[in-house]
Amino acid sequence: MAKTIVVKQIGSPIRRPAIQRQTLIGLGLNKMHKTRELEDTPSVRGMIAKIPHMVEIIEERD
Repeated sequence: MAKTIVVKQIGSPIRRPAIQRQTLIGLGLNKMHKTRELEDTPSVRGMIAKIPHMVEIIEERD
């Protein structure tokens, strides 16, 4: 089974650059305090690294 991470949106995309809004949508986040369980891949980690002020990693699962 693949490793997964739980990501929570903590920042609003209002008045942010369009690329940051699109990154949130790409992660499946579009509302404040919404969480998603995503596969732990380099591409997902890269997307999270682009917007660390808007998301936080809640937990990492095996």
